[in-house]
Amino acid sequence: MERIRIHELILYRNFREDIFRDMAMVANQYDRPDRDEGDLVDRLYRCVNDIVTIARSHGFYGNLWHGYLTYLLTTNENAFSMSCEKVGAIDGSLNELALHDLRIFKEAYEMDWDAVEKAFGVHFISMIRDFKPSDDRAVIYGWHLRENIRELGLALGGAKDVRAMYDALTGFYKAYGVGKFGLHRAFKLVEENGTARVEPITRTDPVTLSDLVGYEIQKKKLTANTEALVKGLKANNVLLYGDSGTGKSTSIKAILNAYYKDGLRMIEIYKHQFKYISDVLAQIKNRNYKFILYMDDLSFEEFEIEYKYLKAIIEGGLETKPDNVVIYATSNRRHIIKETWADRKQAVDDVHGGDSMQERLSLSTRFGETIYYGAPNQKEYLEIAKVLARRFGISISEEEVAAEALKWELSHGGRSGRTAQQFIYHLAGTRQA
Repeated sequence: MERIRIHELILYRNFREDIFRDMAMVANQYDRPDRDEGDLVDRLYRCVNDIVTIARSHGFYGNLWHGYLTYLLTTNENAFSMSCEKVGAIDGSLNELALHDLRIFKEAYEMDWDAVEKAFGVHFISMIRDFKPSDDRAVIYGWHLRENIRELGLALGGAKDVRAMYDALTGFYKAYGVGKFGLHRAFKLVEENGTARVEPITRTDPVTLSDLVGYEIQKKKLTANTEALVKGLKANNVLLYGDSGTGKSTSIKAILNAYYKDGLRMIEIYKHQFKYISDVLAQIKNRNYKFILYMDDLSFEEFEIEYKYLKAIIEGGLETKPDNVVIYATSNRRHIIKETWADRKQAVDDVHGGDSMQERLSLSTRFGETIYYGAPNQKEYLEIAKVLARRFGISISEEEVAAEALKWELSHGGRSGRTAQQFIYHLAGTRQA
């Protein structure tokens, strides 16, 4: 009799690793007279190594076998799990298929590995039943997410029946989603062999909108547009433009942190990757999340043509941008494509020169919302420095902060929020609070 009927799984079939398959093979063959003990023990060693590696990178501890099974259930994107994300339990035939698979997972959770250890004369499986990590530094999952997955694992491992497992799992899907888009907030494109895949960014800046001093009107506009997006209303693509170091990128990162729990996700795309935008849209258009395609420091020289991909996606191509996607871009230029005096002269001299110039300028006009971030004047710059000094607990007078800040900006690129922040970092590193 097979103890883990992995080959009978219907929905939860496609796993990136072979760990589950190999562990099922060990569980199903360890006591057979015709077993290949050497091969099974080798598979067991390799699987335990891989499970410990996943535990280390994700921050799992305790019963690592249960943790690994829970990891599979929370990362496997299939028809059922993606239907449940952000909405929880669903109606329809998918439920019966899911319950069928959960019966098999219940067998896996309840597998008696003591008998396997006894048959092979090993003991290392017992060591991962109560695994204690050497430190608390997970690479991929943060503390909060890791603890919620661990609580789910305890609920699944201790469930009295399959229905209890179903309730716990669908509750998790509703609260956190499934797979990379459910469990992470920010993503990047990784190019490989002429294609690009969306991969999580495991460490993001925890900045908040309140960390950005000033620019209240700009933050209000960006917040209003983002709230419309997460509520399922019509939202504009947004171009944040203006002087360097004024908080354009910081505002977008802070928006992600503010609305992540409402289902907001962000994918960072560089201009040399614009040819992959259609592929990205195909991956995210049917997910129950809202996505920002984030393009930082966007600008094009007159000889660069990547902007044509972007124009077609924003407006004008046969493939329309999904309603759950907007583009947020930052640029130091109001008109993103560089314009030269030669372009102006061509617009006058050539019969259709004006058409060429309008074609270059049309990209910025396709952003429904444009928000200007100007460099602060001296009063605003000093106010930023004073607020940051108080936040960092720097125990010198505001008059001295102002005097030193003025000296700093003269030799460090002029007045900006970034200059003020760098100045405060300097003070924090050289003066005791």
